[in-house]
Amino acid sequence: MQGWRSDGAQYPLDPRKIDPHIPFYYKAVDYSSTQGWETLKPQKGHFPSGHFGPEVTFARSAYQAGYRPAIFKYSSGSSSLKSEWKAAGQHGQYDDMVKHLKRAIQKMEAQGNQVIPRAIIWIQGESDANDKQLAQDYYWRLKKMLNHLRQVVLKQPHLPVVLSVDELHPWVQQHPDVVFAQQRLAQEDNSIRFLSMRGLEKADATHLTAKGTILQGKQVYHTFQQIKPELIKVVK
Repeated sequence: MQGWRSDGAQYPLDPRKIDPHIPFYYKAVDYSSTQGWETLKPQKGHFPSGHFGPEVTFARSAYQAGYRPAIFKYSSGSSSLKSEWKAAGQHGQYDDMVKHLKRAIQKMEAQGNQVIPRAIIWIQGESDANDKQLAQDYYWRLKKMLNHLRQVVLKQPHLPVVLSVDELHPWVQQHPDVVFAQQRLAQEDNSIRFLSMRGLEKADATHLTAKGTILQGKQVYHTFQQIKPELIKVVK
C-alpha cells in the first residue's frame, strides 16, 4: 500500500494532466509527510524520485468517472493492528491517523470545499500473520477499528470499504486467518469488499513492483464501484 518498491522513476505517465487536479495529503510513519494538501505525485522516500502506491491509478480512475477525488493516505510499513495501530484511545497509529485525517478535512473545508467521504481503502495485515494468535484476533481488531472510523470519526456507518492483503506473503500463507477475516467482514457487510492481490507482479516476497502497484490501483477502483448504495445491508 505504501509503494515501497514502486520507484517514482516509473510513475505512470499522465498525458491528460489529471494529477494537478487531485489534492493529495499523505503521511508515511517515520518517513515523510506533507505539511498540508499538495497534488498527486510520488511521495518523498525510498528512491531518489520518490515512491508511489495504488492511490495514483485509483484517483485517476475516479476523476475520469466524474468524481472530484481528494486522496488522504496514511501508511506504515510492517505494522500490526495490535502492536502499532492499536485501538481508538490507545495512542497508537490509529489515533495518529485520525488526527491527521481530521486536520486534512479541516484544511480542505477552510479552502471553501465540501468534503464528502466516499471510501476507505485498507491494505494491511501481513504483520498480523507473523503470529498465530495475532492472526486469530485480526478479525475483531479490524472490525472494531473500521466500526469506529466509519461510525464515530466519519459518521457514515455504511461508508464503502475495500479490504486487501497479500495472500502470497510467507507469513500470510502460514497463518491465513487474516485473509479469512477480511473475507468474513465482506460477507457480513455489503458495503465492504475484499480484493485479492493474486496475480499482481511482485518485486520480492513482500512488495509489488511499480507495474503491480499501477494495476492494483485500477482494481481497487473497480472494486469500489461494485459497492452499490441501494444494496448495502449489514448482517446482524
